[in-house]
Amino acid sequence: MHTLYLVATPIGNLEDITLRALRILKEVRLIAAEDTRTSRVLLQHFDIHTPITSYHEHNKLVKLDAIFAALDVGDVALISDAGTPAISDPGYELVRAAIARGYQVVPIPGANAIASALIASGLPTDGYVYLGFLPKKQSTRRALLESVRAEKRTLVCYESPHRLADTLGLIATVMGADRPVCVAREMTKRFEEFYRATAHEAQQRYSQENPKGEVTLVIGGAPTPTTWDRLRVLAELERLLEAGESLSNAAKTIAAASGWKKSAVYELGLEEN
Repeated sequence: MHTLYLVATPIGNLEDITLRALRILKEVRLIAAEDTRTSRVLLQHFDIHTPITSYHEHNKLVKLDAIFAALDVGDVALISDAGTPAISDPGYELVRAAIARGYQVVPIPGANAIASALIASGLPTDGYVYLGFLPKKQSTRRALLESVRAEKRTLVCYESPHRLADTLGLIATVMGADRPVCVAREMTKRFEEFYRATAHEAQQRYSQENPKGEVTLVIGGAPTPTTWDRLRVLAELERLLEAGESLSNAAKTIAAASGWKKSAVYELGLEEN
């Protein structure tokens, strides 16, 4: 049986590829790439002339037979647009199918946006939860954030630059304005940026800018619960209500972070209004 190699490629800077990855890409019979246009730039740069075929979300089912036909006579390499394949792309399904058919699957480690953002964020790395690409619909995105609001491990996700400010606002609302975040943008490229701040500060910045490029968002885990004093609860109530939250939703959000009961926060809100 031949081997399916999962080859990590650079997420920006073309120098971030291993010698082993270059050798494998030259030696395999076929390269399956998420976007052949993007991948050809890399292959041409390193003078690699291995045949290449597309394998992406829209053709993954019809391409399986061709890829396995190539595996029957030689090794095949799978690459993503950038970074490590099979993470949040259809490569996962190819890997599953290859394992089920008895082919050897071998990872060739290298660049990875999740790990790169995490280690540079300054947030804890001893445990983390990867959330993938955040949902496009705001209500679904909010529901996801609410489901991990109490998660104590660091959270990592991908987000579109044009939704970044809105998502940071949701994080501030759902998880607390002072929840630490790191916005990792254009990693390894010329305009690489790591912006470390609170969710509220980051939301203010990116609502006034028009960020471009790929974004990996790192969110600090939930802090160890401590009981807020009355003034802090009132200040957070005022901020959430001014942001358009209903008193009920604001009370629920504050209760999750403050150590207060929702009913007590709600009653306090009624007293002050």
